[in-house]
Amino acid sequence: MKKSNIILIGFMGVGKGTVARALVKKTNKFAIDTDDLIESMENRKIKKIFKKYGEPYFRDLEKKCAIWLQNSVENTIISTGGGFYKQENLSKIGKVVYLKSSFEGIIKRLENSPNAKAKFKKRPLLKDQEKAKELYNQRVGQYEAVADLVVDVEQIEIDTIINNIIEGTNENN
Repeated sequence: MKKSNIILIGFMGVGKGTVARALVKKTNKFAIDTDDLIESMENRKIKKIFKKYGEPYFRDLEKKCAIWLQNSVENTIISTGGGFYKQENLSKIGKVVYLKSSFEGIIKRLENSPNAKAKFKKRPLLKDQEKAKELYNQRVGQYEAVADLVVDVEQIEIDTIINNIIEGTNENN
């Protein structure tokens, strides 16, 4: 039986944190973010972890985080980093919801946000957008393959997104 957690996956910048915060208001759940957990564990920002130790080290931290989530977390909305979907125990943590958007839609969303500069700075892999788009193209099918539910978020109101997730995961208010 799946745990009562909802795991939000999708490409960086798609709005997983925003959706998690909105879901909290409509469900009886808490919300946590895997990147925030990792930053807390390491006492440094993701960007600095990447710069100092590289991506493989960061992926190991995600694995530790995934094991902790499986063993310790219940009744929670979990927003994840863009590569977290690769965790082998993902389906044991909870229901996996893929927030789907085109690459262009994600970039537009970030550019139109009030703190756009900070949002781009926070995501080191978005520095080179051509390379980021290649990564996006590699991941799209993989996101869908691991998802229990796919929710289109591009140019869709947050209330509609939340309702689609609640209906699709059989969550009660």
